[in-house]
Amino acid sequence: MNILNKRFETLHGTAPFSKIKASDFLPAFKTAIANSKATITKICVNTDAPSFKNTIVALEFASLELERISSLFFNLNAAETNQEIQQIAQQVSPLLAEFSNDVALNEVLFGKIKIVFEQKETLSLSEEEKQLLLKKYKSFSRNGALLDNSDKAKLREIDKSLSSLKLTFGEHLLAETNRFELNIKEESELDGLPEDEKEAAKLRAEKKEKEGWIISLDYPSYVPFMTYAKNRNLREKLACAFGKKGFQNDNLDNQELVLNISKLRHQRANLLGYKTHAHYVLEERMAKTPETVAQFLSDLLSKATPFAQKEFETLSAFARKTDGIEKLQKWDNAYYSELLKKQCFEIDDAQLKPYFKLENVIDGAFQIAKKLFGLQFEKTAQIDVYHDDVVTYKVLDEASNLVAVFYADFFPRQGKRSGAWMTSFKPQYVLNGQNERPHVSIVCNFTKPTKTKPSLLTFNEVTTLFHEFGHALHGMLANTTYPSLSGTSVAWDFVELPSQLMENWCYEKDALSLFAKHYKTGELIPMAWIEKLKAVGKFQQGMQTLRQLSFGLLDMSWHAQDPSSIENVKKHEKKVFSVTQLFPDVAENCMSTAFAHIFQGGYSSGYYSYKWAEVLDADAFAYFKSKGVFDTKISKDLKQYILSKGGTEDPHILYERFRGKAASNKALLERAGLL
Repeated sequence: MNILNKRFETLHGTAPFSKIKASDFLPAFKTAIANSKATITKICVNTDAPSFKNTIVALEFASLELERISSLFFNLNAAETNQEIQQIAQQVSPLLAEFSNDVALNEVLFGKIKIVFEQKETLSLSEEEKQLLLKKYKSFSRNGALLDNSDKAKLREIDKSLSSLKLTFGEHLLAETNRFELNIKEESELDGLPEDEKEAAKLRAEKKEKEGWIISLDYPSYVPFMTYAKNRNLREKLACAFGKKGFQNDNLDNQELVLNISKLRHQRANLLGYKTHAHYVLEERMAKTPETVAQFLSDLLSKATPFAQKEFETLSAFARKTDGIEKLQKWDNAYYSELLKKQCFEIDDAQLKPYFKLENVIDGAFQIAKKLFGLQFEKTAQIDVYHDDVVTYKVLDEASNLVAVFYADFFPRQGKRSGAWMTSFKPQYVLNGQNERPHVSIVCNFTKPTKTKPSLLTFNEVTTLFHEFGHALHGMLANTTYPSLSGTSVAWDFVELPSQLMENWCYEKDALSLFAKHYKTGELIPMAWIEKLKAVGKFQQGMQTLRQLSFGLLDMSWHAQDPSSIENVKKHEKKVFSVTQLFPDVAENCMSTAFAHIFQGGYSSGYYSYKWAEVLDADAFAYFKSKGVFDTKISKDLKQYILSKGGTEDPHILYERFRGKAASNKALLERAGLL
């Protein structure tokens, strides 16, 4: 029997990665789909009257095996892919889309769900059960169950096409990132780059058996070069390469994919009775409508723009005075911002990095989780991993009960997509009286240790780690009955609250004193620097806010209107960016063709949610600050009302129960210095 279709007889039922072969996946998917179909058929042919238990609960657990295999496979496709896995993904995705449609368009099944749904007032259900019933009913009504047969067939075709197009978009992006390299032969061309970054670039070249130094488009290589390298021509070359991913009119071009994905999403929404894709998506979010999102973005835009313009003028004047730069370009932004920041605050990333050794930062995150939620993290070598870089931990509560299994994967490599994310290999749920604990993972791309130095993080990377760890805590502390309502299975404009909230501790003296210690001397980060860090937190917040808003506006421009009249991706994008533009446009660059969040990931019509959740996180942290950043009552309430609850209740209700009131954007504007 295929290893993937069997129960894993391992510590805590973790995935036996070293025993799984890529070739196991396709047959395992086919078996799991067949098993799910058989279970669903049993629900359909059951002659007992449809009930919450024999219909809704039975359906909730009908595809656990398939969901487990999907989690393993698609997480590997993101973090440790290769040509074989990518080919399997292209075969599997249409199968999964078809199965999903088979379920969503099953008239007998929907008929039974509808009977239970119409009896909901008489069933004495708990809040969680009500939420599950509503979610199941909507998953059918919102996915074609009410369509006639002709439209159901159209929906199947659209979903099949979309699953394939999104995969191809991501594959192109990864191939684009991997194929470019800046091979520098003269050390003078690295002028300005810190020694550890030079060493990392040297190591990159050695691995490829090349002379000199290699700068790649992976973030740990790209960002430091753009921030520190004095050679403006090379910064321009690198920035242009980064900005034209998927926009080179070749076999990896994503323009046609962007147009097709957005048009198919619109057609799908229309078919289901919605005006646009955004109307369809937002019905299930806190924001509810595109109009609310437009108002939200517009309000922040009006407040941030004057600050952003003033900051841009200051930066332009500084570059002119420093190096005679007459017109500031995009490839000048990080470099002169870093110089200006250093001048204003007498602090920079190069000074800070020695205090942020990766292992110390991880330990700091663990200590903070212990202070807030009583969690203990025990490193273990007993859990199998998919790559040698991955480290595993058992997460225990104060009574040493297992809370979760935690995987951490921190370094870039060939088969791993860029960026940072949290994911899970298994959700938390209760089945047959057993509280099944989650297997949670965070994946980042930080600089690898070199021969002479450990992995030292920039402050931005420190906040990234805390951000993903916040998502992980949301997954770990889940305590619900049903897997589809567990952990991070919440509205997408609520899911960023725990992650963005955790970032706040990176600026607090009480938190930093736990882990910000010099990697050589063990000396604590100077306390005067912590005050500077807080001030740095407000540095160029107008420009940063404008950048975030531009992404949100671009997302809505593709999804909150009929995109069928859009013929030219670049022209469309340029028009959208005109209200947030500070730097001159670069003709050969395009954002949409590399915007994986919305064209490959799940953020279509949802990119605004980062800012939306910032309003919540600033408001929530202001509450902590009023009592103390490790206040036990507030952290207990956070765990009880938000982190453990997943999607079991409306997020507005959960937040107000935790905070005692609705959130306002005052705390966010105050924190960013935009008042």
